[in-house]
Amino acid sequence: MAVEKLTQSAAEEALKGLDGWEFDRDGDAIRKLFTFADFSEAWGFMNRVALIAEKADHHPEWSNVYNRVDITLTTHDADGLSERDLRMAHAIEAL
Repeated sequence: MAVEKLTQSAAEEALKGLDGWEFDRDGDAIRKLFTFADFSEAWGFMNRVALIAEKADHHPEWSNVYNRVDITLTTHDADGLSERDLRMAHAIEAL
């Protein structure tokens, strides 16, 4: 099943409902930096996100430095932002 890239207007509208997320890569991705009390809390968050990602078969691009986790979501099959990224961002926010 093909994954379709969101239109610019659909992406802009969807991003309004995601606190702290911003466009990256000229609108082809969304990104958010999460900050935690310490490394252990950041690592626990990453573990929870990893479980969501595995279940959805949609994996983030991310990095971790001490208490910070930087997450970028994009859909390579769509060459940009898709509904899959928005669902993943909402699931992450629900944590």
